[in-house]
Formats: sequence, C-alpha cells, structure tokens
Amino acid sequence: MATAPANNLPIFYNDLLPLSTMDHADYKSRSVDSAPFLTSQHAVPLTIDEFVTAQRFAPIIFSAGADSVPLLLMGLNEGVNIFLDDEGKLRGPAYVPAYVRRYPWMLAKLRPDSEELSLCFDPTSPALGAFEEGTPLFEDGKPSELTQGVLKFCEDFEQAAARTGQFVKELQDMDLLMDGEVSIQTPIADQPFVYRGFRMVNEEKLRDLRGDQLRKINQSGMLPLIYAHLFSLQLMREIFEAQINLGKGPINAPAPVAPVSAEN
Repeated sequence: MATAPANNLPIFYNDLLPLSTMDHADYKSRSVDSAPFLTSQHAVPLTIDEFVTAQRFAPIIFSAGADSVPLLLMGLNEGVNIFLDDEGKLRGPAYVPAYVRRYPWMLAKLRPDSEELSLCFDPTSPALGAFEEGTPLFEDGKPSELTQGVLKFCEDFEQAAARTGQFVKELQDMDLLMDGEVSIQTPIADQPFVYRGFRMVNEEKLRDLRGDQLRKINQSGMLPLIYAHLFSLQLMREIFEAQINLGKGPINAPAPVAPVSAEN
C-alpha cells in the first residue's frame, strides 16, 4: 500500500526540523543526482496543476478509500518504480512530481493551535548540512536567494494541493469516482493481468451528466483534467511491459493503493 511511514510523517520524510537562522546559519544545499528514497515508491501524490504534463509519462489514478488523492503510478506493485534504477537515478524520460522535487523541504505547522506554516526540512537528507561546498541557506543572517526560492516553491505547492483537494471533492460530490479495474492481456499468459485497488472517473456517469453540470465542470477547467486522467490510463500496459522487461513482472493481485498522507 502507498501509505505514510509509521511515525505519521509524509512519505519520504524521516524527520522534520524548522529552518532556523541560529541553528542552521552555516548550512548549505548541495545538488544530488539520485533519489534512492523514491526507488521503492510505486505511487506518488500529484497535484492537478501537473495532470496535463504528467499524463504523457505515467497513469494518473486516485487512491482507494474515502479520502482519495491523485497519484502518479510509477509501478504496478508495492516496491517497484520502473522509472528509476536501483541507485535512484532516472532510466530515461520521466515526469518527476512536484511532491518529489519539494523534498527534503515542506511547510508545516509547528503548533496545533496555529494555522501558521513554517519552512521545515528533513535533517536526514544528504542534500542539506554544514558542508564546505554548496549554496548557503543564509547570507548575512537572512534567507539566501536559494532559500527564498524554496519557500516560494513550497507555498505554490500548498496552493496547488488545496486546488487538488477541491477538485477531488467536486468529483466525489458528483459521484464520478468509482473503484477502478484495468485488464491487460499478454501473449505470454492465458489469463489477463488485472490491476485493481484504485479509483478512477466513471466515464459512463461523466457522459450522463446533466447539461448544467457538464457546463460547470467545463467552465471551471475540470473537464480537461478529467480527460487527462482517463487518457493516461492507457499507459498501464507500458508500465506493465516495463516491469516485465526489468524482471519485476507484477503479480496478479496488486495491493490496494491506499490514501497517501501528503502532509502532516
């Protein structure tokens, strides 16, 4: 299942610390060319801002359960990501979700009684630390240009996540999400591979929407996002074949894709 770690932190994050001018004055950021934390993650949270680009590379599905979130499906089984090698380097062209690009940073509430969000980071990440080389996080006691850019990216991500939540709510309010099932017939097996355990838009109900409902989702920009999701499901076969070629062929009863905790 695509679930958060046992410590209830979002996926990928092992710990969170608020960035501090006192505690991290000498911290720097250095570039990394791999993402080993992603190699075993087969489904990654995706915002609606990314649907149009992401649908060219991998299927966009919705997690199972009541609180569905959009996910980019990067493998058909837990522990398999066909886009990365064992070291966490990209094998070729791929779309890397903003959720991944944001790591090791994120905005989080430091106090439960406050809505204020603070810029935090995962201290276990090899990208941040008191290194001799790298780009400083602070200059003259103030956030550097890099840190300001990180903060802007995280703020934009939070806004996109809020839009995504509203998008899913409207799909649910119109009863457009259903339990998904994709059957893939291959010449090497008598029985087709059937992928289940996710949710998808019900095309029949979409076609049967009343005129006013259809006009509403068209004017709001939801309609092209829905079709980006539906068109992307055709890539299930490519993911399947890639796993076969890697010797990681999916089993015929994949674990359900459960809701992913994207934030605290």
